[in-house]
Amino acid sequence: MSSREVLGQAARLASSGLLLQVLFRVITFVLNAFILRFLSKEIVGVVNVRLTLLYSTTIFLAREAFRRACLSGGTQRHWSQTLNLLWLTVPLGVFWSLFLGWVWLQLLEVPDPNVVPHYGTGVAAFGLSAVVELLGEPLWVLAQAHMFVRLKVIAESLSVILKSILTALLVLWLPHWGLYIFSLAQASVNWEEAKLTWSFFKQSFLKQILTEGERYVMTFLNVLNFGDQGVYDIVNNLGSLVARLIFQPIEESFYIFFAKVLEREKDATLQKQEDVAVAAAVLESLLKLALLTGLTITVFGFAYSQLALDIYGGAMLSSGSGPVLLRAYCLYVLLLAINGVTECFTFAAMSKEEVDRYNFTMLALSSSFLGLSYLLTHWCGSVGFILANCFNMGIRITQSLRFIHRYYQKSPHRPLASLYLSPVLLGAFALSGGITAVSEVFLCCERGWPARLAHITVGALCLGATLRTVFLTETKLIHFLRTQLAVSRLADKTT
Repeated sequence: MSSREVLGQAARLASSGLLLQVLFRVITFVLNAFILRFLSKEIVGVVNVRLTLLYSTTIFLAREAFRRACLSGGTQRHWSQTLNLLWLTVPLGVFWSLFLGWVWLQLLEVPDPNVVPHYGTGVAAFGLSAVVELLGEPLWVLAQAHMFVRLKVIAESLSVILKSILTALLVLWLPHWGLYIFSLAQASVNWEEAKLTWSFFKQSFLKQILTEGERYVMTFLNVLNFGDQGVYDIVNNLGSLVARLIFQPIEESFYIFFAKVLEREKDATLQKQEDVAVAAAVLESLLKLALLTGLTITVFGFAYSQLALDIYGGAMLSSGSGPVLLRAYCLYVLLLAINGVTECFTFAAMSKEEVDRYNFTMLALSSSFLGLSYLLTHWCGSVGFILANCFNMGIRITQSLRFIHRYYQKSPHRPLASLYLSPVLLGAFALSGGITAVSEVFLCCERGWPARLAHITVGALCLGATLRTVFLTETKLIHFLRTQLAVSRLADKTT
């Protein structure tokens, strides 16, 4: 399969993944807004921070390294051996769920049963649900590697919809059940791949600390009470909504593209130059897309954070630290978007030895990040977590950019040039940011709905003007997006 055919399949997978993310996030968005009206913020905090952390840590430690290793390379391989390796995720999941469940029950602070009842049941249910999910891991990797898009979308969509419906009905009918609601809604080997899996496991363990670091600090060091944890998690989910909608499916799909097109153990000059050129062009476009999306969220998010929180959760979110948290998170989203694309390429192109060397950097970064989170939280409150995350992402981006620069240094391709924007476009962003900031001062958010609608109108006009400037100045990116959209539509018609 040629690199352009792989690119077409990756674009199709990304677009389908985007639709799935839209479905998932819209349902989650509506469900959280609904739940906030019926359950206490303490229960929301325990579920969304502590129990979700238990679930995500179990899943991450059990499968992430296997996914990255087994999705590297093409589809022509000994799949029986690969599947045998993937089945190891299940006993690993059992081990981690039992061990972490014991930690969550015996070593961590147990919530007051009068405020958060049925905590033990919640721990058991979330651990069990992680193991159940791992039972489908071999089939998920098989579908992802062969890009069986419809199978993936249908299966995951049904899972999200059924879980959300069950949660909503239980909250409506039996709100006094507390954590029972979420508990019921949740429940021969290729040794070359095994070696690569071990390298990715070490990296994944460190990446998990960096990704979920603030949750670990909250959970183990008790720097915030459960109510503040709930508010932070809601703001965190709201702030990352657009980035996760767009960049999570892109990162997953184009990691597969880069891993299939590029050979890990070879320098760019020693590989098929057509593949290297296509990979460079795709990376350049993805970086530009990430930068523009992140800048848009940062610029417009600053002036609309308080309004968004007030509409979403009322005074509980829009008063106090909520708006400051969301504004800081908008800056973090910019770094998050760029990091997702750069690491997507870096992890796909690194050799095993480079992955191991990168792990040492991640180890140092993990330690400094946890310490910085603890200190900044004591100094700045919950916004300290976001500042520490910004520091973390900045370092990770720097590491990835250095790798990409070295990778293409001896070739004529310069994908990192996409990080430079034209002065006209930068001026459009700056002007929009200034206008919307003034609009917020005079129109939001205590002057009633007519003023709010006027503030929204100002933002819509500024956003339209900014996007128009993007279309006029970033013609290369627009051509790439149109081409991939056309390829995706053509593939849908022929299948």
